Amino acid sequence: MTATPDHGRAPGPHRDDLLTIGQLGRRSGLAASALRYYESLGLIHATRTAGGQRRYPRGTLRRIAFVRAAQRVGLSLDEARVALDRLPERPAPSGAEWDRVAESWQSRIDEQIAELQRLKAKLTGCIGCGCLSLSRCSLYNAADRAADTGPGARYLLTRDPAGGPEPLSPTATDVCGPQ
Repeated sequence: MTATPDHGRAPGPHRDDLLTIGQLGRRSGLAASALRYYESLGLIHATRTAGGQRRYPRGTLRRIAFVRAAQRVGLSLDEARVALDRLPERPAPSGAEWDRVAESWQSRIDEQIAELQRLKAKLTGCIGCGCLSLSRCSLYNAADRAADTGPGARYLLTRDPAGGPEPLSPTATDVCGPQ
């Protein structure tokens, strides 16, 4: 919605203008259902018209951009909400306010980089061994030892790329097992 000129107000959009859910969706690239979900989680906030229609301040576009950036660095929507709760509701937080939130993400990003490096080492090791056998490779799953450590991709979830979810047995001398 654009404002109509009145006494002392320049023509064109103003920061106090409100956006419909359709306008917000087009500007943010999100579906209306995603916007309603974000609102239900407290990530964004709308006012209602007398007819019950949602209206969003233009500053909501910044909040959505913030949430999407948080997701790109691996934060959950709940973590993004907590970070947003530390910022003021006014249209644009100060540079110092943004910096404080960004700094809080640094350790999370460092953890993700380390996890990706571990994953890379595991994949390089498995591909580099040459056996390419999921049933025989002792690196991949010797004697189905991964089943004892829990559900999911245990070898990708571990911290040590060389040892798997628990140390190799002393008898495991050949990394890829019998060929």
